[in-house]
Amino acid sequence: MEKRLIARGLLAGAVGALLAFGFARLFAEPVVGRAIAFEDGRADAAHALGVPHEHGVELFSRGVQGNAGLGFGVLIFGLAMGALFAVAFCVAYGRAESAAPQALSLRLAAGAFTATYLVPFVKYPPNPPAVGQADTIGSRTLWYLVMVLASAVLAIAAVWLGRRLAARLGVWNAGLIAAGAYVVAVALVMLILPTIAETPAGFPADVLYEFRLVSLGTQLVLWVTIGLVFSVLAGRLLGEGAERVKSSG
Repeated sequence: MEKRLIARGLLAGAVGALLAFGFARLFAEPVVGRAIAFEDGRADAAHALGVPHEHGVELFSRGVQGNAGLGFGVLIFGLAMGALFAVAFCVAYGRAESAAPQALSLRLAAGAFTATYLVPFVKYPPNPPAVGQADTIGSRTLWYLVMVLASAVLAIAAVWLGRRLAARLGVWNAGLIAAGAYVVAVALVMLILPTIAETPAGFPADVLYEFRLVSLGTQLVLWVTIGLVFSVLAGRLLGEGAERVKSSG
């Protein structure tokens, strides 16, 4: 059963990646083009003044990056998230008491989006290609991954805390306490981790805002699709299994 659920997670991830790619291709690429135009303008101005300006070598054209490169990257990410989502679903479903698979799938997708993207987004929002310096990209990526890991671990701990307190305080009160503990813990992590400011002077604020908004939307499309598609597929699979058990009994 677990392998069949993981296969359905991969399918849900692939569908989510397809829709996320379409969303990003439609809305993000124009914003990225404007950001790159700003970077090119800075490079031309620096060159005219005789000021050295670091500019990476473009191994692939913008067309290749925006189509095949973006599509392949989103597909691999979607498949990985779909598989991990299915594994998390198997663990949660095995421990949940009389939980409908459809509702559990939707709650799990909402939690995964919040813990692995939305919360890290608040501390380290994504930047378009023209924003960032070569000597800070590595450190920013490292701290971003630390934030993702911390948020995910704290979310799991909050779920555990809520389940431990539910019998004594009730599901609603236990959920509120667990959520509050998660928010406080995440806030402390954000205060501890360093802040990395990379936005160059004069960079259009509207371009930066639109890019981050579209990035958020792309991830939202991915996780909503994974949750919805997997809820249907898992619901059918587990429903068929329950029917077989009833008929055999």
